Amino acid sequence: MDYAWLTNPVYLEYLWEGFINTMILLVVSGVLGFALAITLALSQISGPRPLAWLARGITTVVRGTPLLLQLFFFYDGVGRLLPQIEGIREMWIWPILRDPFFYGILTFTVSVGAYAGEVIRGAMLSVPRGELEAARAFGMSRFKILYRIWLPHAIQICLPTLTGEIILLLKSVPLVSTIAVMDLLQAANIVRDETFLVYEPLLLIAGIYIAMTMVLTLGMRAVERNFPGVRPAGGTAR
Repeated sequence: MDYAWLTNPVYLEYLWEGFINTMILLVVSGVLGFALAITLALSQISGPRPLAWLARGITTVVRGTPLLLQLFFFYDGVGRLLPQIEGIREMWIWPILRDPFFYGILTFTVSVGAYAGEVIRGAMLSVPRGELEAARAFGMSRFKILYRIWLPHAIQICLPTLTGEIILLLKSVPLVSTIAVMDLLQAANIVRDETFLVYEPLLLIAGIYIAMTMVLTLGMRAVERNFPGVRPAGGTAR
């Protein structure tokens, strides 16, 4: 195995840029996707019927199509339609809309929202109705019941599943290399093309992803153990 290329500052810069972009894609898409997931779940459970149908339709389409197809749809489809809108090139948002990084975040956000939305919806329906009725009896408003009781309990129920969704998101990030975004896989491909090394760059990237997955797993397990309301062994709920 030849890893002498790691002493080249140019390749190290590619790897660092790819790592930073990977983390940005993971964090931003995860946060926005989680917010979208809650919106889709609430729309299907307690929203008006047209809004519930819309949320269900979005969820069905996203979960029923490949992620790579969705990425190409947004980047090659929407991305090529936007320049035809008159005056959009002079708007402040145009540099963002023409950046493939934006379409990577958009695709992953929609995907996470659809999948996690179904998970959260199922968890919210699993919360005992007696808890919500008791909160209403205490005079709590609907919004207060949502963010103080219903949603926290639902997240507690589905937190292990959401951990899996986050890890799946991490492993989906390399797809952005197909639209010329510099992530870890794209950095490895550049090294392979310039050094003619086949295995070494890929093995390094694989090791980095395994390490990131382990860190995420340990972090989410810590969150699960310390999540408000979790009953520790031999103790009472906090």
